[in-house]
Amino acid sequence: MKSVATSGARPTAHCIMVTLRSSLSKRLWYRFLRHLLRLIGVVAYRVRCTGIRNIPPKGGVLLVSNHQSVIDPPMVGISSPRPVNALSRETLFRIPVLGWLISSLDAIPVDREGMGLGGLRESLRRLKRGEVVLVFPEGTRTSDGEIGPFRPGFTALAARSGAAILPVAIEGAFDVWPRGRRFPRLGRIHVCYGPPISAEEIRQQDQRELLAEVQRRVRRCHARLRQHPVFTRSARAGPAG
Repeated sequence: MKSVATSGARPTAHCIMVTLRSSLSKRLWYRFLRHLLRLIGVVAYRVRCTGIRNIPPKGGVLLVSNHQSVIDPPMVGISSPRPVNALSRETLFRIPVLGWLISSLDAIPVDREGMGLGGLRESLRRLKRGEVVLVFPEGTRTSDGEIGPFRPGFTALAARSGAAILPVAIEGAFDVWPRGRRFPRLGRIHVCYGPPISAEEIRQQDQRELLAEVQRRVRRCHARLRQHPVFTRSARAGPAG
């Protein structure tokens, strides 16, 4: 019995060291990609972020954003001082290179409906661990640049995890890379973080009230972004070809 216990101790210590090295490697890889994408974002899309101080410095945070383009997750991620776990459609993990990339960034796979049980469980686990998770409750990218109705799955996730909800809006990504377009074009992208909804506030509201409140706050952030001269000029000029 002693020999079994002794021999089992070494692999355990080894596993701990491997896990630590893997964790450090992932953090360094994430930081490298964030800096690289931030550079690309500034040069190609002149990314501008407001309300960054609204991001809680610690604890679980559920970022709830409108969904304009496939580049929304990295554009939101590069503006956050904390690592962001994005939910990604499970079919994306099967695409060569892209699947490896999003897996290396610890993206959370979800079914095509946007919030399957597997995605819920993993998101809940990470939020309880004090991490930041990004969700797009519209379920799919917008077809016209406007914000569609929100699906309610994220409200239960916030209530069960005890995480704060942080409303986020992105504008310009639809013009840069809308659905149906094969490659992106140059343009402007702005991101706005609204004031967070604390866990205590979440507990005081039922699911329907919370859903309406979050959607209201995301729309408010989006309207604020659209008041910027860059986007008011774009609206007058009409959609780019």
